[in-house]
Amino acid sequence: MQTQLRIVCGIGLLFNSSLASFGQVFKPNPVEKLKWPEKVEDIQYFCFADQSRQPAMFFAPKTDTLVPLLVGLHSWSADYRQRDPGAYYARWCIEKNWVFIHPNFRGPNQTSQATGSDLAVQDVLDAVEYAKKKARVNDAQIYLVGGSGGGYMALLMAGRTPAVWAGVSAWVPIVDLLAWHQESTERRNRYADMIEASVGGAPRLGTLAYAECIKRSPLTYLKNARGVPLDINAGINDGHQGSVPIGHSFRAFNRIAKPKDKISEAEIQFFVQQAAVPDSLKYPVLDSTYGKKKPLFRRTSHKTRITIFDGGHEILPQAALSWLAKQRKIKEAVNHK
Repeated sequence: MQTQLRIVCGIGLLFNSSLASFGQVFKPNPVEKLKWPEKVEDIQYFCFADQSRQPAMFFAPKTDTLVPLLVGLHSWSADYRQRDPGAYYARWCIEKNWVFIHPNFRGPNQTSQATGSDLAVQDVLDAVEYAKKKARVNDAQIYLVGGSGGGYMALLMAGRTPAVWAGVSAWVPIVDLLAWHQESTERRNRYADMIEASVGGAPRLGTLAYAECIKRSPLTYLKNARGVPLDINAGINDGHQGSVPIGHSFRAFNRIAKPKDKISEAEIQFFVQQAAVPDSLKYPVLDSTYGKKKPLFRRTSHKTRITIFDGGHEILPQAALSWLAKQRKIKEAVNHK
């Protein structure tokens, strides 16, 4: 089972402004079949929460200088071996001399140990600690990136552990498990069943499953991320040609934004239902890192930016990594706990 997250990436040795699609998660184009670079190792690291050893893909450059660390997160139904977009992240890090780790955080989101559990959160933190022990990581440049279920986990980490991150880039994320359970039930897809398997049943009001959904939802914690450079992205057609309605991204932004910057509920509903930008919010957004998937709407509040682009349920690694490379940890992020 895997979330249908499209990965769009640049052509060439690394990413450039010309973009091309390489298929669905775990279904790469046969002509451009992705492989983990040879320099990336399949390792295990110690998790303090349950004294277990957890797997990850890992790369550390040979250097005596402090370098950035990129933590890449797999999508909803995948695990740490997910090559698309994991292999793209790895290529960027090899080219740029960054440290890279791609943890499992308990695998596909269909068990109680996965799906934003305390164990999964600790796994990501322990992955960071492993990387810091194995390489000379610059604490001011620890970055987090993920799409779909990885975007969900990225926002959860931003809210629960804001002091760690110099920048977080989340694409087509789920932010409210209760809402996504209802949406998935109405669409009769597998994600509602996966949520129920994770939280112990149907999340009806007053049940433990309901409480677990709230506990595991990024929306519960995002107010803590106001000092973290945060990049939220959604394709305008997601929810129509994809599994996560873009209302999730707007509500994540609104939880952090200043009152004057919030997107109204009427505007959100227009975006979601019409897969279009309301006339009152139309204005040019120029950003060449998105290539052919041009930004249609963008707004910034505090340190958080939301971008709605001309696409679906997908991540644009060039745009994500180019933005992250410009971020540095700031004191304000440490003070919002």
